[in-house]
Amino acid sequence: MRLGKVGYYGDFVVYPLVIVGVATVALWHASPEQFATTMTALVLGIGIWTLVEYTLHRYVLHHIPHIKEMHDGHHNDQTALIGTPIWLSLALFVGLVYLPLQFLVPAIAGGLTAGFMAGYLWYVTVHHLIHHDGLGRSAYAYRLKRRHMLHHHFDEEGNFGVTSGFWDRVFGTDIKVRGPNAPRDLVKD
Repeated sequence: MRLGKVGYYGDFVVYPLVIVGVATVALWHASPEQFATTMTALVLGIGIWTLVEYTLHRYVLHHIPHIKEMHDGHHNDQTALIGTPIWLSLALFVGLVYLPLQFLVPAIAGGLTAGFMAGYLWYVTVHHLIHHDGLGRSAYAYRLKRRHMLHHHFDEEGNFGVTSGFWDRVFGTDIKVRGPNAPRDLVKD
């Protein structure tokens, strides 16, 4: 949905603080034996987030009617400040990740939640840079931006992963355009 500047840029202020806070509390309460488990859960949360990101983008943003219309607005106006309000994303992390894990596997609840939120922060950062900042031509930045621009401008659906193309390759939705017909003007500095 369309956000004001404070709502849009708030992710870049609020999430680092929340991630550090959640990770610190989780590590503070972990016994020396649980420290490695908590750190592993944090890293695992980042990895699992890439699958969640891919799944949400592919199935929710492109197929659920009202949400699809909002996402189509992003495809039509890629520089608009569009995103999820902080209050909603935080509530989803607490309600769908932290609380169930705290009930089922409390030893990893804080670490995994911090990892999910770190993955989400990486996603919103990369997505912001792709649409609102000239990423330059480093190999990594160029690859990310080109993949995402193919998602927006190519006739077939694909390249749903913003932070990683891994799941697109696994599920066969990786758009690869090479040769003389490949669009060359998708990535602008």
